[in-house]
Amino acid sequence: MCRSIKTLRPPALPEQATEEDIHAAALQYVRKVSGFRAPAAHNREVFDHAVEAIAEATAQLLGGLEVRGAASRVS
Repeated sequence: MCRSIKTLRPPALPEQATEEDIHAAALQYVRKVSGFRAPAAHNREVFDHAVEAIAEATAQLLGGLEVRGAASRVS
């Protein structure tokens, strides 16, 4: 997988992941999968939609994870 995507859940990231962290990870994923660092104009809409969908799914995942030893859920 893409080495520049960092783990966003504690304890790898002690503080909560920000929207910027989540968006950056989603962007790196879409770039890796699509093979484009920046899409051509005719692919921009689908590229941006994919980034947003993956960012949303990532936020849901992080919000639902339970970290052992933590009293509450990570969000």
